[in-house]
Amino acid sequence: MPSLTQRALARVPGRYRPFLVKHRKLVKFLVVGGTCFLLTMLINFTLKLTVLSHKPVVALTVATVVTTIISYVLNRQWSFRAAGKQREAALFFVVSGLAVLVNDLPLIASRYVFDLREPDVSHLTQEVADFVSGMIIGTLVAMVFRYWAMNRFVFTRLSARATGDQAREPEHV
Repeated sequence: MPSLTQRALARVPGRYRPFLVKHRKLVKFLVVGGTCFLLTMLINFTLKLTVLSHKPVVALTVATVVTTIISYVLNRQWSFRAAGKQREAALFFVVSGLAVLVNDLPLIASRYVFDLREPDVSHLTQEVADFVSGMIIGTLVAMVFRYWAMNRFVFTRLSARATGDQAREPEHV
């Protein structure tokens, strides 16, 4: 019986399949990242509209930390299929801690360097600036950093499960 990923790949137009197979680790990383991005937005806006209405950087940081934990589990088990190393979790959270800082920097600059906040700008301008700087620019820069650092320092070995799967049959996304 074909795996879930093989069934999903069968639905993809033929011209995209070679790209997806060749770059499956990146594709999986982007799926995990997209899911965590949506969850980060949900948590961030919930916090900003309730208990942290006057602390947008704290709201974004809390949202990013929560989704970082989810991202660890998903990336370890699916995207990178890494072997368990004693240092792996510690390295993941060091890289992710740096990535949270990278993610927060554009929002900090928007709010406190460029003064894109009330009363200097309208509430709508402030919220759009927060979204673009924190959720879009910050997330994109942090994503590139995370992918590079996870590949380079954290998930460096394949698990027995991954190598056993690859020995039998190449994985298709």
